[in-house]
Amino acid sequence: VASHRRSWTLPDVCLPVLQGVPQLALCLSEEHEQHIKSATVWSLDQIGHHTREHAKVVASANLLPKLLELYLDPSSSEDLQAKSKKALKNILQKCTLVSALEPLLYDAPSNILKHVVCQFSKVLPHDSKARRLFVTSGGLKKIQEIDAEPGSVLQEYINAINSCFPEEIVRCSSDNSTTIMPIWFKL
Repeated sequence: VASHRRSWTLPDVCLPVLQGVPQLALCLSEEHEQHIKSATVWSLDQIGHHTREHAKVVASANLLPKLLELYLDPSSSEDLQAKSKKALKNILQKCTLVSALEPLLYDAPSNILKHVVCQFSKVLPHDSKARRLFVTSGGLKKIQEIDAEPGSVLQEYINAINSCFPEEIVRCSSDNSTTIMPIWFKL
């Protein structure tokens, strides 16, 4: 009996839901009613927090900066701000798309930034291409600029990221020096 069952894969089951993400993005950019934006953000949260693939679809639609904008916007309702914050945190915990995470390094407040840095600390140790991009785009330099409390969770994430790179690269990123980086990239 078990052999007759169809084996469902993530894309088969979720494809219709994931195809709705562009429409939800359009709604966020064009809608003016706060309660509709809140419902849209809630929907994105429900989609994006399930798996890396779900989070990637939401992140690929460039919605993380939009969620951050809604969270930080003083004209957003309390409900919209709360839902945006929750969606950001939930989606960030699954997001491994470095190109979508990096812009948040520059704009996110510390309560969101720790989730962004956490994801980098998970992705970078296992992805050499992402590490190179992280250095050349200035992400590693930005990490060095974060003022984290010694012994804090954020500092642990930063230490984990720094351990992915040779000491000279980390030092160069901290000192604004670029002399060693071309040598490292030839390796």
